[in-house]
Amino acid sequence: MNEQAFSLTGIMTLALRLVVGWTYFSAFLRRVVLENKLIPDAPGYIGEKFNHFLPNSIGIKPIIEHLVSNPTQLWWAMVIFTLIEGIVGLFFMLGFFTRLMSIGVLMLAAGILLGSGWLGTTCLDEWQIGILGVAAGFTIFLAGGGTFSLDHVLLPKLSFLQNQHWLVWFTSGPLSISMKALNGIAVLGAVVIFVLSLYTNQAFHNGVWGPLHNKSVKPIVEISDAKLDNSQLTFTVYRVEGADVYGSFLIGITLKDSNGNPVLDKQAEDLARFPENRIRNQYIAKVKPGKHSMVIPLGAKAELTLDDAALAQLPQGTYTLVLTDITGTTWEQAITK
Repeated sequence: MNEQAFSLTGIMTLALRLVVGWTYFSAFLRRVVLENKLIPDAPGYIGEKFNHFLPNSIGIKPIIEHLVSNPTQLWWAMVIFTLIEGIVGLFFMLGFFTRLMSIGVLMLAAGILLGSGWLGTTCLDEWQIGILGVAAGFTIFLAGGGTFSLDHVLLPKLSFLQNQHWLVWFTSGPLSISMKALNGIAVLGAVVIFVLSLYTNQAFHNGVWGPLHNKSVKPIVEISDAKLDNSQLTFTVYRVEGADVYGSFLIGITLKDSNGNPVLDKQAEDLARFPENRIRNQYIAKVKPGKHSMVIPLGAKAELTLDDAALAQLPQGTYTLVLTDITGTTWEQAITK
């Protein structure tokens, strides 16, 4: 393709470049300028939002878990991620090193897709943002910036960059390959992205076949490592589903014997006063006592310890631990003493 053809493709994709670039630059603007969301102990800290991605992410779960388990490393990662979003978004809009920035957009969007594609209380919010960003990054990589870009304005004036044929792969203009090769890259890339779209849509939402599901609507708390030891009841809670904008509100912790009779019953008022030194949080999103209940944010995982003299008097046998959410949902775990 000649210079004129690439110029036209750049012009025709200008709206896409501006809108997608703004989605990433605006993330930087919101976190740093309009409101500081990089303060670890402040409400809205982006690190806690990142923790929400953990339970059902694909492929990058070990990376997310490592970061949310190490607050200092998480903070640095969030700062670097935010700066990259700001630089990539701004340069993408301006069309400066357009193809290099398009690779940045593609990678940022892929991270959003794999990490949070399962989130969205009313529709497939994060999945749509992620997969459309991947497609947009690939499209702009092929098209370049066109006439309305800093690449077009500045590069011809930089004499030391003249005749550097490799530079076009990072900026704009005709790619130094044949039309047949360009067609092959375009079709292969489109097929790969379409397959990624179908795979993630199915994995996160059963969007290709089977009954649809939305993991962002109903809270689910997993119970593990439950045990009775003398006067102590210890167990781990892990919130794996539900809306990311508010926690699960736990209003009951009950231990029942084999006949279904309560031998320990903690209600909302007790959980609102639950000793924080008996909550051992593992991640940046923290289980904590709230005003009228115990709050379990999405992605939070913590070991809880209840101490009651009555537990030491319990006979050997099988017991059932029951957690009750404010919605009436309950979760159970059998315990053998």
